[in-house]
Amino acid sequence: MSNEGKYVIHATIKVDGTVARKDVIGAIFGQTEGLLGESLQLRKLQRTGRIGHVDVSLNNHKGRVQGAIEVSSSIDQVSTAVIGAALETIDRIGPCKAVIKVKDIENIRSAKRDHVIDRAKQLLLEIVNSASGESKNILDEVRAVLTLDTETDFEEMTAGPNVKNSDAIIIVEGRNDVRNLLKFGINNAIATMGSGVKPQLTELAAKKKTVTAFLDGDRGGKLLLMEISGKLGKSLTHVAFAPQSREVEHLEGKVVTKCLGQKEVASKAVSRIQTEIQKDDDKAVGKGKPSLEAPDEIKGWAPMMDGLKANYAVIVLADGTGSDPVGAKALENALGESDGAQGLVFSGKVTNRIHELASGAGINVVVGKTVGPQSLKLGVQAYSVKDLE
Repeated sequence: MSNEGKYVIHATIKVDGTVARKDVIGAIFGQTEGLLGESLQLRKLQRTGRIGHVDVSLNNHKGRVQGAIEVSSSIDQVSTAVIGAALETIDRIGPCKAVIKVKDIENIRSAKRDHVIDRAKQLLLEIVNSASGESKNILDEVRAVLTLDTETDFEEMTAGPNVKNSDAIIIVEGRNDVRNLLKFGINNAIATMGSGVKPQLTELAAKKKTVTAFLDGDRGGKLLLMEISGKLGKSLTHVAFAPQSREVEHLEGKVVTKCLGQKEVASKAVSRIQTEIQKDDDKAVGKGKPSLEAPDEIKGWAPMMDGLKANYAVIVLADGTGSDPVGAKALENALGESDGAQGLVFSGKVTNRIHELASGAGINVVVGKTVGPQSLKLGVQAYSVKDLE
């Protein structure tokens, strides 16, 4: 049986110097030529369509470049693996030292199969939850199929049967939350059991690729998020909330699907919720403007302010690295061209205009030298450098 398929080689690149995308592509084709023999020459394979587009994305920060490389392949898996290994032999890009590491080789066919399975589950949930009252018996029968899996006990925490082996888990508050999610075929939830985050849960989360906290839509849910975030740190990847004033254990399947589909990146959600809790507390005791303390991840942006000219900015990219410094006049265009930016570091006062630019680019956290009267405006939380200390 043929082992040919469609693969994508995913690699990272770090360069001690400034290089352009064309330099990296030139090195990939030039330095591997003759290394692998006539049958695996990249230029020849690309001309015949066996090797596809070589996609290189680079971020330049303080004279150093890092980024990602993707190479699509339709040759057999052994040859694809050899080409991936050949990429790692490239140690210079022009005059600059370079390191290329292959993260993984993705089997597109398997990825498509996983997508089909996940989408089929979603479609089944939509069918189940759109059923009319007149078909109640049919609805119950279909749900009975979905609830064949029952809860288990994991280190004295109620959990779905897939928690141990799944690459992703969903952390909820109580036993009834797990049971409700099981009704809708969600078998990878685990409950904190309302007694603090156990060390065993922290250890489990550290082994998972995706960890989502799915919490009640009230103050209790917000407070639990802060506790989970404090214990799990970067292991917590996403956050989802039930609708306001509702509890996860009472949600209908359609609402569960919607809430999980709208989950936020954990760092953004924690920052937002921390601000909301602070504002609620300040109102309760009659305070004016709250004294903010930035989350640890935001504090990590402080070095980007070092040496930055007055009224210049650094855009914090999705991978946590910073862009090249951008002047105030060019900032709007730079934000418009950025993709997935998570923050902005600005060496000046955060004014209404900065709030507007950040909000328009989907950024909800800004760090400035100083902050105007409203630190939270247009959904954008602003911190001053003092808040990072």
